[in-house]
Amino acid sequence: MPAAVVEYKGWKEGYGCGYCGAARGKVSAGMWAHSMTVQDYQDLIDRGWRRSGKYVYKPIMNQTCCPQYTIRCRALHFQASKSHKKVLKKMLKFITKGDVSKVASEEEPMDSHIEDVATCDFPYKSESQVSQSELTPLAVDQAEKVENEDKDSGETKEEGNVPKVESDSVQICADKDTPVPAEPSHSAKAVHAPPKPGKGADLSKPLCRKAKDIRKERKLQKLLQNQTGTVEGSQLQGDQAFLLQNSKSKTNQPKNIEDFVCVPLPDDARHKLEVRVVRSSPPSSQFKATFQESYQVYKRYQMVIHKDPPDKPTINQFTRFLCDSPLEAEHAPNGPECGYGSFHQQYWLDGKIIAVGVIDILPYCVSSVYLYYDPDFSFLSLGVYSALREIAFTRQLCVKAPDLCFYYMGFYIHSCPKMRYKGQYKPSDLLCPETYVWTPIEQCLPLLERSKYSRFNQDGKAVDEGRLKELGRVRVLHKRTVMPYSVYKKRRKGPSDEANVQQYASLVGQTCSERMLLFRS
Repeated sequence: MPAAVVEYKGWKEGYGCGYCGAARGKVSAGMWAHSMTVQDYQDLIDRGWRRSGKYVYKPIMNQTCCPQYTIRCRALHFQASKSHKKVLKKMLKFITKGDVSKVASEEEPMDSHIEDVATCDFPYKSESQVSQSELTPLAVDQAEKVENEDKDSGETKEEGNVPKVESDSVQICADKDTPVPAEPSHSAKAVHAPPKPGKGADLSKPLCRKAKDIRKERKLQKLLQNQTGTVEGSQLQGDQAFLLQNSKSKTNQPKNIEDFVCVPLPDDARHKLEVRVVRSSPPSSQFKATFQESYQVYKRYQMVIHKDPPDKPTINQFTRFLCDSPLEAEHAPNGPECGYGSFHQQYWLDGKIIAVGVIDILPYCVSSVYLYYDPDFSFLSLGVYSALREIAFTRQLCVKAPDLCFYYMGFYIHSCPKMRYKGQYKPSDLLCPETYVWTPIEQCLPLLERSKYSRFNQDGKAVDEGRLKELGRVRVLHKRTVMPYSVYKKRRKGPSDEANVQQYASLVGQTCSERMLLFRS
């Protein structure tokens, strides 16, 4: 598997904030990612990083004007609120009867979590000018020769700096029912390898079901034609079965998302809604075939919702911002059938794209990147509806990939009231900005009421388990040769860059710094 290659761009201080309006309040670190494995990106977002196209950034939490806390929803235990169910019912009514009152709804700004990079051109000013040939490492034996050079210099390398703790994927999902004071992120508590199958029962196979549930499935399966989902053109038959199994058969139990998504539709339903998942990077044939139509939806969305002038939402901007991705497409035997990487989740109404959710499918989560939609359908609250469908999609993927049981919603910004709605997708956790452990949001809110920046881990002795321990082991790509920083430092001519490399490695953590390649010219 190719290693990630990144160019660290350093800190960007004093640029405009789209949340509080401060002209020079934001502070963040950023890097240009030429390529990245899904495991690398999973580890990075579990340390507070986020991507916009190929630009990957991390707010400097104790200095930026509006601290942005990574938020995740425990998808398997999600329960829709009354307002969420209202949106689901409204969509269902529109599909079946077509008579929903077209009154503009109070749209939750699910896409605003990348407003800080979307509203400034810093990511594009930081775009790499390095040629592809410079980014291609030489043969492996050459890299090993350089590694040995470091060993021969008398420097010893201790193996196993990161504790190797095998995580039971079944236990990870089961533990989410009981809030804990502080749960380590996957990056801190597990060795990162391609996702492994669950221990014990074979979770890739359907669960045992009652006869009445099987009969119910057969009955409802015939009625799913008007509200289907596809992945690259293939019907999600196994996933639909999962949805049907999760449909409550007892009227005294609260309804979940599947009860609204998989409800039987009458033969005379006014509309047909289909959700298609197409790979955006590298672009699949389905993505290419629908590119222009998707772009036109984005252009109208930017002009009407964000008041962009007609010449601003260009194809180039659209491609770099929402189509380009550093994530390598990956497939695993025990992973989701569509694989891991970057996708567009297209919402087709009567053969026309009305909304697109940009998502990343990672080893432990579905990560929401952006949403754009046809403004003519704002009355359907597509921001909320798409988030609920993405949670349902996460639950579907978890059937085949048990570790994939979280839905990442970007950033929660308590100091910005309009961004607090993300806390309504429960149960959810916030990432501690100092120790990178997950803490139930209910325990975080009192702290955020007192201070916009807060450490959530209340164990005063707790430290960042993934912190940088050995700078010399940071992997560097220099003149097409992979080497540890300790070797590069001796070869380097000119002023020392140790402070810059130290800053980079401290932010990405020891594990990622040893796995990703930091490009040095």
